[in-house]
Amino acid sequence: MTNRQYEYSLLVLRVTLGVIFLAHGLQKISQLDGVIQFFVSLGMPPFAAYAVAATETIGGAMLLTSFFPRIAAIAISLVMLGAIFTTKLDKGLLNGYEYELMLLSAAVAVGLSGSRIFSLGAALQTKKQPEQKQF
Repeated sequence: MTNRQYEYSLLVLRVTLGVIFLAHGLQKISQLDGVIQFFVSLGMPPFAAYAVAATETIGGAMLLTSFFPRIAAIAISLVMLGAIFTTKLDKGLLNGYEYELMLLSAAVAVGLSGSRIFSLGAALQTKKQPEQKQF
């Protein structure tokens, strides 16, 4: 696999993951009262619902733009671990936590690799580099 193929495969993974999490985050924000009630029913504090909704929304947007994709992927990985261990683990792999496990795996891959192609972060970084003086 060439470096170009590698970068494009990460792009597909990053954008898909970003779209999924942005959509889930926006859905949680639009139904925040119900999400808070669900979190409380699990014995979690209400602010956890806000934190998860914000992480999914902002993290999804960060992945889409590749603005600090590693940080976004780590945050999303933590949300997926929380989902698996608080609501899905007792259901088993099949019809249980397989979806969350796949999203966790994709987030870990993006977190370990980063993604530089079509990246807002990379574009800003190249613009910020100071000009070198030539003597």
